[in-house]
Amino acid sequence: MKKIIGVLMSFVLVLCLVTSTASANSKENNDPFKDKRMHVQIVLFDGFDLLDALAPYEVFAAAGMYSKGAVTVELVSAEGKRSVPSGLNGPALEAQAALDPKRPGIILVPGASGKPAGNSEDAIPNILKKAMKTGLSEKLKQAFNNEDVIVATVCGGTLLPAMGGLLKDRHAVTNHIGMAALGALGAIPIEARVVEDSPRFVSGGGVTSGLDVALYLVDRELGPQVANAVEKLFEYEKRGTVWKAEGIAPTDFNTNPKASEEKQPAAISMSTVEK
Repeated sequence: MKKIIGVLMSFVLVLCLVTSTASANSKENNDPFKDKRMHVQIVLFDGFDLLDALAPYEVFAAAGMYSKGAVTVELVSAEGKRSVPSGLNGPALEAQAALDPKRPGIILVPGASGKPAGNSEDAIPNILKKAMKTGLSEKLKQAFNNEDVIVATVCGGTLLPAMGGLLKDRHAVTNHIGMAALGALGAIPIEARVVEDSPRFVSGGGVTSGLDVALYLVDRELGPQVANAVEKLFEYEKRGTVWKAEGIAPTDFNTNPKASEEKQPAAISMSTVEK
């Protein structure tokens, strides 16, 4: 009798272990974020714009909180771990590591903060030129060539890859004061708040568009529920339609003046409908 009870107890113990393992595997398989882990590297360089960098940082950090850690984010620089001064004599931020263009995920490049024009050291064009003389230029090139990396830019940050010849014939947007320069560098300037040239390159316009770029990527990569939760947390809804080279191209009345003279289909009147 004791042997029979012992055998039964052993069987029950094995059954409990199997059930527990199956339950754990079931929970793991039902985890909606299991295959959607995403690491974000936000690039800092001397003279960077604080809002360009920190607005996306907060969005991605919040997305990580709402997705059980599916998103991780860190501040990096081309040189490695260091204190990086922001523009306009603003506070410095600590880069936690060196930018790694081989690491899958998102690399986000902010713009610079300074005088819009001029030849002074704190003028935005010179800040960007100085940044391109570091190892950032080569690392951005590697990132664009890495199929596992999504490159996102905010404001004047779009000009950095453009200055490296990486945006030739690509659709992009930057701050309105840099759109002419963007075109001169070989890109195709698009007047939109957020532009997706391809799934691997997304750019944002003015300073606050960093919020929209980050929210769009969270929505696209993790889904609308997490993006909505972040919007509610910040009491901010992402602005603008994301421009893509898809669908019907709108008529350009500036280059096709005859378009405004073309006959449009007559509207159906209510009297016609009633008949």
